[in-house]
Amino acid sequence: MSESLVAGHEKPGFWDEASTELMGRDRILRKLIPRHKSEWLAPAAPPFVTLARAIVGHQISVKAADAMWQRFTEACGRDPSPRCVIRLAETDIRLSGLSKRKAEYILDLATHFSEKKIKPASWSAMDDEAVIADLCAIRGIGRWTAEMFLIFNLQRPDVLPLDDASLLKAISLHYFSGEPVSRFEAREVAQAWAPWRTVATWYLWRSLDPASVQY
Repeated sequence: MSESLVAGHEKPGFWDEASTELMGRDRILRKLIPRHKSEWLAPAAPPFVTLARAIVGHQISVKAADAMWQRFTEACGRDPSPRCVIRLAETDIRLSGLSKRKAEYILDLATHFSEKKIKPASWSAMDDEAVIADLCAIRGIGRWTAEMFLIFNLQRPDVLPLDDASLLKAISLHYFSGEPVSRFEAREVAQAWAPWRTVATWYLWRSLDPASVQY
């Protein structure tokens, strides 16, 4: 994924308040947050790019996703558009090296956007679960991808992606001495983070990887 946003760029309006409250409530975050004081959630990419990148990154390592995304954007531009994807698919059904299934999903996503089967402009006014339901109706998009969209595109402050392996790994490492954790246990830990679970999740991701995740 990309380098994290650094100081000098606009941060989400809730970020400072959330960080301060989380440090006051959680002994682990009290140690983690000060290590990343000059970084925060990056500004949103266009909705299509956020979703396409999340599809590419699903269930593979950050390094593999970066390489795959780079090949894809070399063929389709830094901010690929639905029209470009549809045009590329006419001559390259794998969209520059994606897996067959991921290429199919991104082409279907491009078709949804180009044929206006979805209305991205309405998502900002919808609640989290309504956006998730809307997105999950698109082939290849499940709850994890929809939650990444809520975090990275709509910048919703209280998203807890319990299907995210990195989040569970970080909770295991910091709260359970490395022992595997269940979704139930992770949810219990995260109760103290509401209504700022997005921010807590971001810092926990950041604790595992020197380059922050970005979709």
